[in-house]
Amino acid sequence: MAVDIGGVVVGGGAPVVVQSMTNTDTADVAGTLAQVELLADAGSEIVRVTVNNDAAAAAVPEIVERLRDDGYATPIVGDFHYNGHVLLTEFPAAARALDKLRINPGNVGTKHRDTNFQQIVRVAIEHWKPVRIGVNWGSLDQRLLTELMDANARSASPKEAQAVLMDALVESALRSAALAEETGLGHDRIVLSTKVSSVRELVTVYRMLAEKSEYPLHLGLTEAGLGNKGIVATTAALAPLLLDGIGDTIRVSLTPTPNGDRAEEVRVARQILQSLGIRHFEPQVTSCPGCGRTTSTFFQEMAEDITSYIREMMPVWRREYPGVEEMDVAVMGCVVNGPGESKQANIGISLPGTFEEPKAPVYIDGEHVVTLKGEGLVEEFKGILADYVRRTYGAAVTAGTGSK
Repeated sequence: MAVDIGGVVVGGGAPVVVQSMTNTDTADVAGTLAQVELLADAGSEIVRVTVNNDAAAAAVPEIVERLRDDGYATPIVGDFHYNGHVLLTEFPAAARALDKLRINPGNVGTKHRDTNFQQIVRVAIEHWKPVRIGVNWGSLDQRLLTELMDANARSASPKEAQAVLMDALVESALRSAALAEETGLGHDRIVLSTKVSSVRELVTVYRMLAEKSEYPLHLGLTEAGLGNKGIVATTAALAPLLLDGIGDTIRVSLTPTPNGDRAEEVRVARQILQSLGIRHFEPQVTSCPGCGRTTSTFFQEMAEDITSYIREMMPVWRREYPGVEEMDVAVMGCVVNGPGESKQANIGISLPGTFEEPKAPVYIDGEHVVTLKGEGLVEEFKGILADYVRRTYGAAVTAGTGSK
C-alpha cells in the first residue's frame, strides 16, 4: 500500500524516504524556515516540525508559504502531542498547510483519549491529510499496557514483562489504526511507527508490526544518543530491518551538540541507505584506514580532498550526468590492497606507501590507464575523475536524448 505525503510517495514499493525534524521553536518563523531549508538542502525529503502551542500553530502557514515561495516542495509534517485536537480545530489554516499529521496515541489525553484521537483524525479527513500514528515506548498508552499485563498474569504461560511491552507497542499502533479507519480515514492515508531506544527491541517490534499489518512503516531508533553512539546504534537497528524489506521512511534521531550540524542526521540516514545498496545519493569513496605501510598524512589528506571535491561537484554532476551517484571511487594507500581495490572501483588510484616507489597507478573500470607522479598528482587525479564522469555519464544522456 502506498501513501502520498505532499507529493512524496511512501510504501507500495516506492524508494525508502529520508525524513528529519527541526529543533527550533516553531513560533520562530525565520529560524524554523532556515532549518527546514538546511535539512532539505542536505537531502531530507520530508521535514517534521513541532506544533505544541498556539504560537507554533499560528506560524505553520507562514512557514509553509515562505518555503514554497523559496522554491522548496518538501512536505512538512506537524508533530502533535497532548493538545493536537485543540490546536488543529482552532487553527484550521495550520491543518490545511501541513502535508501530514503525526499523532502519538499515548499522548492525546487520559479521560477522553479516544475522543481526542478521533477529533484529530476528523481534521485529517476534512483536509485530506495522511496521518502517522507514532507509538513510543516512553509514552505508551498505560491503559493498554495494564490491560495486557493483567491478561499476561492470568495466562497459563506468562511472558516476560519486556515481551508484553513489545506486544503493547504493536497493539497500540494497530488498535489506533483501526480506530482511525472506523472514524473514516482511508486505509491508504495511514503510516505506522513503534519507536524504542533499544536496538534489539526495535528490530523485534518492527518485525512483529510488519507481520501483522500492511501499512507503510516509519523507522527510527528514538533518542539514539550523541555522536558515534547514536550513529552506530541507529545503523545497527535499521540495517537488518531495511535488508528484510521493512521500512518506508527513516529518521536518524541524534542528540545535537551545542552549535552542532543539524544536517548530520540527514547525511547519516542517506549513508545507511547507500551503504545497504537501497538507494544511491552520491559517489562512494573507498579508502583504507592507513597503517605503518602508508605515508599516512599525504594519503589521508588526499582521501579527504577527493571526497570534498566530489561533494562540491555533485550539484552540477547530479543535474548534468544522471547515474553519477552510483559511481565508486577508490583512494588507496599502499601496494597490499591498493591496486586490487582500485581495479574493483569505477575509478581508483593506488598511492605509494612508505618506502615504495613514488608513483600512483590509476585504474578505470578495472584497467590500468596511467601512472601519476610528482606533487601535482591530486589535481591531476581530479581532472581524470571529472573527465571520467563526463565521458561515462554524459554518454548516457547523449544516448537517451540524441544530443549533449
